[in-house]
Amino acid sequence: MTKRTLFYATAGWLALGASSVSAQQVDDAARFGALPQVEQVSLSPGGTKVSLLTRQPDGRSLLAVIDTETGGDVRGILSSPSADENLYHCDWATDTRLVCGIAIQTYAFGKLMTFTRPLAVNADGSKVLQLLPRGSDKALGVAVRGGELIDFNTSKPGHVLMTRVFVPESSTGSLVQRNEQGVGVEDVDVTSGARRIVEHGRKDARSYISDGLGNVRIMGQIDVGGTGMMTGRSRYYYRTADDREWKPLSEAKEADYTTRGFIPEAVDAKRNVVYGFDADQDGFTKLYSIALDGSARREVVLSRPGIDVDSIVTFGRTSRVVGASYATERRMVEYSDPELRKLSMALSKALPGNPAISFIDASADENKIVILAGSDTNPGVFYLYDKQTHHLGEIAPYRPNLVGAKLAEMKPISFPAADGTMIPGYLTLPLGSTGKNLPAIVMPHGGPSARDEWGFDWLVQFFAARGYAVLQPNYRGSSGYGADWYQHNGFKSWKVAIDDVDDAGRWLTREGIAAPGKLAIVGWSYGGYAALQSQVVDPDLYKAVVAVAPVTDLDAVRDEASGFTNYGIIDQAIGRGPHIENGSPARHADRFKAPVLLFHGDRDENVSVSESRMMKNRLQSAGKQVEYVEFSGLDHQLPDAAARTRLLSTSDAFLRKALKIE
Repeated sequence: MTKRTLFYATAGWLALGASSVSAQQVDDAARFGALPQVEQVSLSPGGTKVSLLTRQPDGRSLLAVIDTETGGDVRGILSSPSADENLYHCDWATDTRLVCGIAIQTYAFGKLMTFTRPLAVNADGSKVLQLLPRGSDKALGVAVRGGELIDFNTSKPGHVLMTRVFVPESSTGSLVQRNEQGVGVEDVDVTSGARRIVEHGRKDARSYISDGLGNVRIMGQIDVGGTGMMTGRSRYYYRTADDREWKPLSEAKEADYTTRGFIPEAVDAKRNVVYGFDADQDGFTKLYSIALDGSARREVVLSRPGIDVDSIVTFGRTSRVVGASYATERRMVEYSDPELRKLSMALSKALPGNPAISFIDASADENKIVILAGSDTNPGVFYLYDKQTHHLGEIAPYRPNLVGAKLAEMKPISFPAADGTMIPGYLTLPLGSTGKNLPAIVMPHGGPSARDEWGFDWLVQFFAARGYAVLQPNYRGSSGYGADWYQHNGFKSWKVAIDDVDDAGRWLTREGIAAPGKLAIVGWSYGGYAALQSQVVDPDLYKAVVAVAPVTDLDAVRDEASGFTNYGIIDQAIGRGPHIENGSPARHADRFKAPVLLFHGDRDENVSVSESRMMKNRLQSAGKQVEYVEFSGLDHQLPDAAARTRLLSTSDAFLRKALKIE
């Protein structure tokens, strides 16, 4: 296996404006605050073209194309007009035509909402075509979502299978002109836009899964109560290969930000089975297969003691299932495809640092493969591998601003909670440090139904570069460790979760990693909530608090779902009782001792900006130290390089002042 760089022009074009300055000379906040410039890479069926979905510094997306045979310059073909309208998931339908989704954030019905629509475009940027019919003035509603690509329909080149939300229309006199309603599936010609209904709209349908060969085999339905609100129950149905009749497959229940019951994920046409996840009697998630021949034969495909198997690995134009993955200290992939297993190991050995390998896309014959290689100290590089020539060519780095930068290692550790339970986490120490007597940060993850994993993290690496030790605890309430660890979620069970987070800080101090008086907490979303709530539980532990887009009042989270069909699910997940009052930091501003720094975008659909505004006002009224930075026009992720740079530089200055770092 040899390695060569195919596309020098790619890296140079993506790093425009930074190539003349080495990574070490660029200001840390600007380097780490820069957006990932390559979000997605896709390979054409013939393997002759690569598309790159890139992100500009102001958050706008740009779709670009490279000819792999000539190794020519990158050519931008389609860009979003503003950060409120962005491309996502751009894939090759043919060798000359791409299909993309576009997400449009706007106010509708008095709420900030994101609408999605599909479009197609030629490889040279010509003939842009919306792939869903435009809304009619006779429509009795609005389709918020639509156009999810579920099958490349390889038996009909130039056609794809896409979901469509059918909206009924009325005619003069309020007589219904078209009754079709709900989610269905259409066969769409990506060049002409011609469409044919494959699955008629069903009011209670939510999702469909095909077999990768143009056949819809699975349908998911949601249970809706008499008020039109979702109950959290889902039912799934399947078809045998020779029958159009839907047969019951499974039922599932969503509760407390998690789902219980078999959830289908992918169909294997060759084996005639559907793969999906379900929890066993001990509460750990396993990968199962269920036969689609009418026998309903169910088998365990992969399980691991004490760990949730939580992800299916698919590959190729038909998205065939080739393995599954789970996270221990590092994410592990177990391939059922022996050739890909061997290739993954060989590629990891061939590249510096033995990075983790992800197979991103492949040509129709699977001879050319796009891979992403990355690690804790490598944000990632996209490569094109040719199986016949064994050539490995670099396409583009994920974060050009950090190419060549020396980054700190992320080491798995565990620490004891007050009740003796060992809590897993990751510790990142500044390069060249002794690991002792440092300014230190506890950084709880968001979610709460999530977990931290080994790999590059721009926030962690920034603070490590600035001299801080950073500990990321996978507190009880995190996902991936089974139902008992998850408990009732980090809101209903906030006391256990926050105690674990605080015990992370105590461990840093006890081990001598954190210098006396130099311990802070930094979090985003639920992590921001945990950072604030830690002041309510133990106001003396942390000497500074930074919270980005935080939840600050549990009733406010419930109220933000008002008017949406999932209100009942959110209401149940938040729960009712004394934990609401005790677990809402905005109601206990008087307990705070540490200075607080808040950040929030005013177009946040995940956590309303009103929560940070409320927290700021409560702290000010209580005479506490608080600083607040609000970003205009930005959502929960703050997808803007200037905003992220300001977040990092302001946070560092704030912490240095509060922790008295010289």
